[in-house]
Amino acid sequence: MGMPDNATALAAGGARSTLRELLKVSAGIPEPPQLSPPIEEYLYERYVQDTHGWKRRVYYALKPVIPRTIQLALRQRFTAVQAAAAFPAWPIEPVLTKAIDTYLRSLLQHAAEVPRLSFWPDGNRFAFALTHDVEMDAGLRRAPALAALEQKLGFVSSWNLVPERYPIDWQIVDRLRADGFEIGVHGLKHDGRLFHSRAVYEKRLAKIHAYARQWGASGFRSPSTLRNAAWMTELKFEYDSSFPDTDPYEPQAGGCCSIWPYFIGEVVELPLTMPQDHTLFEILNQHDISTWREKVEWIASHGGLVVLNVHPDYMLESARFAFYEEFLHFMKSQNGMWHVRPREISRWWRDRNRSEIRDTGIGLMVEGPAAARASIVRHVLRDGIVTTVTHTGGKK
Repeated sequence: MGMPDNATALAAGGARSTLRELLKVSAGIPEPPQLSPPIEEYLYERYVQDTHGWKRRVYYALKPVIPRTIQLALRQRFTAVQAAAAFPAWPIEPVLTKAIDTYLRSLLQHAAEVPRLSFWPDGNRFAFALTHDVEMDAGLRRAPALAALEQKLGFVSSWNLVPERYPIDWQIVDRLRADGFEIGVHGLKHDGRLFHSRAVYEKRLAKIHAYARQWGASGFRSPSTLRNAAWMTELKFEYDSSFPDTDPYEPQAGGCCSIWPYFIGEVVELPLTMPQDHTLFEILNQHDISTWREKVEWIASHGGLVVLNVHPDYMLESARFAFYEEFLHFMKSQNGMWHVRPREISRWWRDRNRSEIRDTGIGLMVEGPAAARASIVRHVLRDGIVTTVTHTGGKK
């Protein structure tokens, strides 16, 4: 589980997973003599050796009869083993940001400057998406309170529902939709068995797709972020958001190491780039949002995508709700933030992927569906340091 078993499936459709495609470097800049190591090793978790897979299977087999307090105690005791993993580092893994710097430095050995497409539209510095996985009906009943807080502060979010685990109160869901929130699909049963076998996966995937059509859902997240990159090329969603960039504390440890979207086949992957509330407050027993603040500041400094998953099921206490409110106020103070629903980010990334920088003879221009909103970013070497200058608009 978690390791691609079909490289052809991963390559089908979408975009090639290379540093050049991630950056959308101008077509006029030749590749360096020696390319950087393929980033697919990270994006599709080919580096992962899932030595604890059998423990995960036993845990999920017994989970229905294990009291919640014992489940939590087992997860907390296992953190010492999980935290010992040297790679990827938590909460920040810089391997991909370092690879980009090395790649640009290599390009700049043969060019005075390297133009590329901006990551985000309209001159924004970084992007931010709020998501919620609703694990039980108690969490769904808590949704209106969280949604009201988000609306008050000018935020919008997506709510991922489990189709066959609890009765869905459609009055709540319809109200969320009417208020501009997004509804996604969160697996089928949330029992840890989605990737148990090909037979189970194929049977459940057909039902998942039927619910997605019925609900008009654009996005998917696998329960407990269990994942298999090769199998997930079969998802018929606009986007998936099941891969953490780094997370040793999830049942399936590892991460894609990316703070930017990428393609899994034809699906846009929006990585979970923020530690989840359950991890911080339930498993690690933290009592502030300092880790969230640190991670946001690092992602923003690299022009990445902040994706946070907050479970309304764990926001039942006033202290937890206060943490969330504090975080939203912190995000509201950020400059250069593009905050929209996940599906808007997914659609932008597709438009960006289909756009290029071209030399028209009178200057560099962005051609393609992102042309009206994209910027051209120039990279130059100054005192041996890769420096960027952002231009507003597609013309240099």
